[in-house]
Amino acid sequence: MEKQCTNISGLKVSRLSFWEAVMMVVGATIGSGVLGLAYASRKAGWLVLVCCLVAAALISTVSMLYVAEASLRTNRPYQLSGLAEKYLGKIGSWILFFSVGATCFCSLIAYSNGCGKILSELLHIPFEAGCLLFIIPASIVVWMGLKATGVAEKFISGGMTFMMLILVSASLLSAKVSISQIIYAHWQYAMPIFNITIFVFAVQYIVPEIARGFRHQPEKLVPSIITGFGISMVILMLVPLSVFLMLPVDDITEVASLSWGRALESPIFYLMVNIFAFCAMITSFWAISESFLTNVVDKFHLNGGNDRKFRLPLLMIIVAPPFLLAFLGLVDFVNAIYYAGTFGGLIMSVLPVFILNKARRQGDKEPVWACGFMAIRGVQVFMVLVFCGTAFYTILGIAGILPAGW
Repeated sequence: MEKQCTNISGLKVSRLSFWEAVMMVVGATIGSGVLGLAYASRKAGWLVLVCCLVAAALISTVSMLYVAEASLRTNRPYQLSGLAEKYLGKIGSWILFFSVGATCFCSLIAYSNGCGKILSELLHIPFEAGCLLFIIPASIVVWMGLKATGVAEKFISGGMTFMMLILVSASLLSAKVSISQIIYAHWQYAMPIFNITIFVFAVQYIVPEIARGFRHQPEKLVPSIITGFGISMVILMLVPLSVFLMLPVDDITEVASLSWGRALESPIFYLMVNIFAFCAMITSFWAISESFLTNVVDKFHLNGGNDRKFRLPLLMIIVAPPFLLAFLGLVDFVNAIYYAGTFGGLIMSVLPVFILNKARRQGDKEPVWACGFMAIRGVQVFMVLVFCGTAFYTILGIAGILPAGW
């Protein structure tokens, strides 16, 4: 029987299995990024994308593990903004809360936009109807709570990974573009691509959520994060490669599944590609929405946060504004994930450095795992400089001083 308890801020502790946790990480990282990466990197090239993915994964993993160690040093199951309040005070908490909110907001715009286009294309219905068909069932799972989200993530993400292997194999066997034509690298576009890959891996908010489900087995927290990131990185490399092999760069669309599916020239593969894309976005929607909802509950100490009648209006407040922006076509797909990655990822990746340092001095207990050499001063300074540099580049890009990536 599932054991659960509630802390004073209203967060219920529901046990997760190892693979439920892994697939929550996979679901959070894959999302819209896997579909936008091919389009966003078409000028830079696949090799540039791979280098950016590896760099972003390594740096983001370290940032994630900072949050993991801080969570393991803390008795209560705080969310990310709650950890910030405990160790950095109210100002740090508000900064991190708005960072999580901004990242979730832009992500939900991208998911509503992308899934609306996919359902519109598949079912031959208006884009607006496709958005509605996505948002309603997606929101129901989040409304049901952490355990329902974890179970849904495990099954849908597992199926998504299986479909991806079939589609990648089909693309490699029936490639229309030779390898020599996609092995190019235009490094002047690398920084915008790096910013998007930072968005893809900027899921620090999911760590306390998983830690909450592993309070009975805290030693599984770090392995689940690393395993989830490993699976995600393979998928994020192979899917854009498959798109590049099937399509000339000028034919790649923003939501790449649509053009990729048509290029495979099989009704079965076309349907499978779009189901894969839909699963990628809905699993990420679940992970992000559940995490942000519990951040709101934790931040405002809402003791009714586990009451489903209470969760419904709270969930509507979270998902309605980004859904409406996508529904009305006011923000496009790739730009939504680009700005989320730059500014939300910056704050969520930098502040864990300070949270960890304070948790090591003022934490409640000794953790079952610690970051070791990954938390030495030189590594921390390097991470802060890298993330601040990406934000500075974006500001210059917005001003038209530096080239856009797409």
